[in-house]
Amino acid sequence: MYNYLIIGAGLFGSVFAHEAHKRGRSVHVIDRRPHIAGNIYTEEIEGIQVHRYGAHIFHTSNKEVWDYVQQFAEFNRYTNSPVARYRDELYNMPFNMNTFHQMWGVITPDEAKAKIEEQIREAGIKEPRNLEEQAISLVGRDIYEKLVKGYTEKQWGRRATELPAFIIRRLPVRMTYDNNYFNDKYQGIPVGGYTKMVEAMLDGVEVRLNTDFFENREVFEQMAKKIVFTGNIDRYFDFCEGELEYRSLRFETEILDTENYQGNAVVNYTEYEIPYTRVIEHKHFEFGCQGGKATPRTVITREYPAVWKQGEEPYYPINDDRTNELYRKYAALAEKCPNVIFGGRLGKYRYYDMHQVIEEALSCARDELRD
Repeated sequence: MYNYLIIGAGLFGSVFAHEAHKRGRSVHVIDRRPHIAGNIYTEEIEGIQVHRYGAHIFHTSNKEVWDYVQQFAEFNRYTNSPVARYRDELYNMPFNMNTFHQMWGVITPDEAKAKIEEQIREAGIKEPRNLEEQAISLVGRDIYEKLVKGYTEKQWGRRATELPAFIIRRLPVRMTYDNNYFNDKYQGIPVGGYTKMVEAMLDGVEVRLNTDFFENREVFEQMAKKIVFTGNIDRYFDFCEGELEYRSLRFETEILDTENYQGNAVVNYTEYEIPYTRVIEHKHFEFGCQGGKATPRTVITREYPAVWKQGEEPYYPINDDRTNELYRKYAALAEKCPNVIFGGRLGKYRYYDMHQVIEEALSCARDELRD
């Protein structure tokens, strides 16, 4: 009989397991995948740490969280500066003075503001009825057509005119020549990859992989006084209120006989006709690994948005009015389960960045593990 059975060896489960183990609680972690670290799992290919489930760049302004992850890994100084490709045109992201100069040839912030405001006035949209109108009313037609429309339609699997306006409440616009995607104070990627970091979190903890909780649920539920569940909350309750919705992803990874394929870690493809949303070249996440004898080849991954269905990996909760109402019903059921803790992106049906998962897990551990 363990104190805690943790379902899922991703970031939430691993942080909670570390905190519980550190406080002398007995912990057992299971995961249906053949590896730990969940979606932040990295594996070494050709001497390069490959992000198996898409690019993950750690960023936070919370010093407590930053100091916390430093216990488990040394972080490099990687700065996320994606490039957007629209046909044969290249634009810096996020929308900043470099983007506006590339788009219109403007040089000063006042010129850029005037151009955006002119296009917003020309559109004349007072009450946006859909995502397209919302985006145009925020940044004008040029930026929307080239950098928002196609990418968003691929990501959601629906035309922008069919998507609700609330999906894009704001679009970040910076009137500086700064390509740093995040505003957070701390940013980087663990040297040696995320898997190594999670291994350090789980040091001394019993972990069983290739193990599906639902295939032997009755036995697992008798193994511990409490369960920490990080999977789909609707599946835990046998979909009794209906199925929640997600978007999924599909990845194509390729080893190329070239030192440097695209010159940047992340290139977004914003035109609708190209089916993938971005190409990741993994070696650019690591300093000293960009080329040369150490890594004469490179590894790229094309990322394709996909319709989610049972059995596929759920990546992005679709938090529209209908599904949020459905989740509230499951959250009410969860409150009636005092011996089960629901956490993480799937357990809470909420999009979290990595630092937010850690914040939630630490807060949960503090509340739960009071001596």
